[in-house]
Amino acid sequence: MSLPDWQQIDTVLLDMDGTLLDLHFDNYFWLEHLPARYAEHHGLSEEEALSELNKSFVGLRGTLNWYCLDFWTDLTGLPVAELKRDVQHKIGFRPHVHDFLARLRELGKRTVIVTNAHRDSVQLKMERTGLDKLVDRVISSHDYREPKESAGFWDHLHRDEAFDPARTLLIDDSQAVLESAARWGIGWLLTIFHPDSQKTPQRGGQFPGIDHFDELEW
Repeated sequence: MSLPDWQQIDTVLLDMDGTLLDLHFDNYFWLEHLPARYAEHHGLSEEEALSELNKSFVGLRGTLNWYCLDFWTDLTGLPVAELKRDVQHKIGFRPHVHDFLARLRELGKRTVIVTNAHRDSVQLKMERTGLDKLVDRVISSHDYREPKESAGFWDHLHRDEAFDPARTLLIDDSQAVLESAARWGIGWLLTIFHPDSQKTPQRGGQFPGIDHFDELEW
């Protein structure tokens, strides 16, 4: 599989966090901000708090609860959606996103954000960035009650959007999601090697990828 041949693509499905938006916000929130607030709330050290939260992470990755702010609110006893607003200044675009989305619009491609983010997170990020105005539609996996790692998500999406899988491109920083989409039959797949601006790019894997959108050829 090669980089996109735009003449063969009608629909572009776009992940949000780590693809269009810098994953640094999410990594900072879940690995630093939330553990610190959890420690304060429960009278623990930050190391103890992170250890307790890590125990809860086991077995959840790739499930809808992993991405559900209501679940984490119940588990931690903290207003997780509200806590995200404390550090919303860290929400930002990855490089060259505006130019990339503008070019897709010029080419007449349908652009749909497909994210595992909870709707409260989606709303906050749209308020902060205006990203929803740059694409045709925004879909959260919570709308379908299936994570993108599940074939059921793609079944729901196909009924909802009626795209041609063979002429559809998915761009996502998650290998598990790309593998799920590949098994389901999405024809074009592209990964992001540098989802978090504060971390070293992670290249490799079975899918072609880029660090930033300015590397794409048109």
